[in-house]
Amino acid sequence: QVQLVESGGGLVQAGGSLRLSCTASGLTFSRYGMGWFRQAAGKEREFVAAIMWGGAITDYADSVKGRFTISRDNAKNTVYLQMDSLKPEDTAVYYCAADHLRVSRRLTTYDYWGQGTQVTVSS
Repeated sequence: QVQLVESGGGLVQAGGSLRLSCTASGLTFSRYGMGWFRQAAGKEREFVAAIMWGGAITDYADSVKGRFTISRDNAKNTVYLQMDSLKPEDTAVYYCAADHLRVSRRLTTYDYWGQGTQVTVSS
């Protein structure tokens, strides 16, 4: 049974930082592209960042480029999202997802999803 478990969310002031983690089990992690998505209240889930199997290729939404950094540790089956210079508009539930074929900005290409972790940025 595949499980993705996010952690690291919380409440932070604008300008602060958080690091999210997502640990996977039940799959060969090094063979999966990993993505982070977020969903704010009343809005659709949106792409944040993605990373290829080996970690050499990454992709970011324009809204987070230069502030967020995605990375992975295949030995720990974990993908990270370092979030710096946080803004109130970054407030959302953050989800990690696994794609066995590619990395993509499209939600529908991902095979597995975590349960999400709440990030709240106060102004």
